[in-house]
Amino acid sequence: MEQQYFIGIDVGSASVRTAVFDQHGKRHAFSVLSIQQFHPKTDFIEQSSKNIWAQVCATVKEAVTLANINPLDVKSIGFDATCSLVAVANEGLPLSVAENEDPEHDIIMWMDHRATKEIITINQTNDPTLCYAGGEVSPEMELPKILWLKNHFPQRYQDVWRFFDLADFLVWKATAADVASICTLTCKWNYLAHQKQFNKALLHEVGLEDLTDKVPSTILEIGEKAGYLTAKVAKDFGLHTGVVVAGGIIDAHAGGLALAGAYPEGSLVIISGTSNCHMIVSPHPVMAPGIWGPYFGAMLPGYWLNEGGQSAAGALVEWSIRQHNSWQELEAEAKVSGHQYYQLLNEAVAQLEKQEKYPTVHLHILADHHGNRSPRANPNAKGMVSGLTLENGRDALARYYLATLQSIAYGTRHIINTLVEAGHQINRLVICGGATKNPLWLREYANATKREIHLPQEENAVNLGAALLGAVACDSFENVTQAAKSMVRDGNVIRPEKETFLFHQAKYQVYLQMYRDQQQYNKIMQTYG
Repeated sequence: MEQQYFIGIDVGSASVRTAVFDQHGKRHAFSVLSIQQFHPKTDFIEQSSKNIWAQVCATVKEAVTLANINPLDVKSIGFDATCSLVAVANEGLPLSVAENEDPEHDIIMWMDHRATKEIITINQTNDPTLCYAGGEVSPEMELPKILWLKNHFPQRYQDVWRFFDLADFLVWKATAADVASICTLTCKWNYLAHQKQFNKALLHEVGLEDLTDKVPSTILEIGEKAGYLTAKVAKDFGLHTGVVVAGGIIDAHAGGLALAGAYPEGSLVIISGTSNCHMIVSPHPVMAPGIWGPYFGAMLPGYWLNEGGQSAAGALVEWSIRQHNSWQELEAEAKVSGHQYYQLLNEAVAQLEKQEKYPTVHLHILADHHGNRSPRANPNAKGMVSGLTLENGRDALARYYLATLQSIAYGTRHIINTLVEAGHQINRLVICGGATKNPLWLREYANATKREIHLPQEENAVNLGAALLGAVACDSFENVTQAAKSMVRDGNVIRPEKETFLFHQAKYQVYLQMYRDQQQYNKIMQTYG
């Protein structure tokens, strides 16, 4: 059989990661480079498409070189990216989304929460479209961000030639194809895929009646070909113009495609990263309160997708560690020892657990520091801590770290329970992303949810999902299921420890109660809020 290679390019929140795979899913090379984020003020987070594209070009060129393959054997490229909003002016020039008008700040990141007033405007319409977004739009979706730009900078809004989701922007840069993905538009733009249209009544009511003129009219299904590399991009990539480029996909959904593509029904896929996404498909639509969707065909063709999420997961763990007064000591020890600081923290937790069976029995955290995406659908929710003492040092940091891991796991349990109550049957949990590199966190996920955690062999499953899309788009495989069965391999299974069930059941009840308590505090203080 002819040797074939497929490239998967994953643009996350903080880095670009490019991997080269063959038709059996073997990874031949991997390249990663960081990308910039700009934080001009609280809740405003921006990026530069110029910076991101430069890193895409550099990582592709390096990965092809590292793979030591004939570039002519590369058949396709698949792009996935965070669901960030890119503004493009006429002639393809960047258009600023920043208050200071910096032209390189042309992306509003997915995690940006500036559009809080705009989500109220959209949600108060009570339009039936909202039923396909868990009942409410989130500031992490695109319509609120676009409405914010129109409200604050109407001339810039008028100057927009195209609004792209980041994955679609990358496809356009690579091919010059003016297309959008069924995944991006349906999941983040309130496009009704099952009706193959935007709800024009909703757009008109919120003042975005001309938005459809600023969005590509050609919408690609999952695994559909967008085009081929342009001559310039092929040269920049070190490839050739015969490389097929698939339509784009959101990063979490690329991971979901890889992990659920072969056996879709009953698999809840957790994509762990800066945030967490929880993806499950079904042959029929399921309405789950506070859970995004159901979206038709947005991750797997022919299936309805529900998507839960936690707006801060890895980002919250990182923030929590760095806020602690023992952080600098831990960081210094990690540098001297050559170990990752997470490894040192896990060792500290293990020592603490030898002294105390349950070190967090009196320390509880509500992990809503960046709002609650699911199932509360409350972007204004806040984090909370109960049980602080004057304890200092490594033990205190280890205890706080463990409580943070547990709290995020309870948030996942809350999403799972909501999905089950809505009618989903969940037979297995499959996880990929950052948490898979942390055995303590995996243990807490299994114990907190009382479910087995299945891991893929390929640690860069999101890249694999993007490559899988390209493999289908260039006709190396007939469909996504066939590609997944060939390219994806199962890995280890983490089993829950039954002796911890009662402890975690009690902690989970505290987790739920903390949110209810917070709402009471808000009610008491509403006069001053």
